[in-house]
Amino acid sequence: MALPGLVRSVSEGTSPHWICDEMLGKLARYLRFLGYDVEYAQGLRDTEIRERARRDGRRLVTRDVLLARRTPGAILLHRLEVEGQLRELSRAFPGLSREVRFVHCSVCNGRLVEADRSLPVPPRGVPEDRWASGEPVYSCERCGQAYWEGGHTREIRETISRALGAPPGTETGSEEER
Repeated sequence: MALPGLVRSVSEGTSPHWICDEMLGKLARYLRFLGYDVEYAQGLRDTEIRERARRDGRRLVTRDVLLARRTPGAILLHRLEVEGQLRELSRAFPGLSREVRFVHCSVCNGRLVEADRSLPVPPRGVPEDRWASGEPVYSCERCGQAYWEGGHTREIRETISRALGAPPGTETGSEEER
């Protein structure tokens, strides 16, 4: 059941800072993959979530009807799976990115920086062959988690594409396949 007035469209020119409640941990990770600053409010009471959203200027994304009613500007989602949640969120935020960007750590929301190639050894967690390839490797300034293009990134892009469509200019396959 949709609550009137809870889901408001956000202009495409803005890039919101989100706060996702405990029911939306996977969505928080996917929004971080899309380059957004997303706090995951795990283990917090509703009053603490509302206060953080207000204090930090974050838009609350939740599946909790009562929390949404009590939080100005909250976006109430109904779907259980991340693809459906991304579709619902894109209706409230038409400018939602569809491109995976290495900006925020999917684990802790810290900033990602490209690894220093002058280092003789790869950063923690980066396989030697990946480091030797010369392709970009990123690490989180806060927790040290390493990121690079690979099979997992392709799977994330496929999930986002199924939910939101492919980013402009990224169509693949032959004419017959399209």
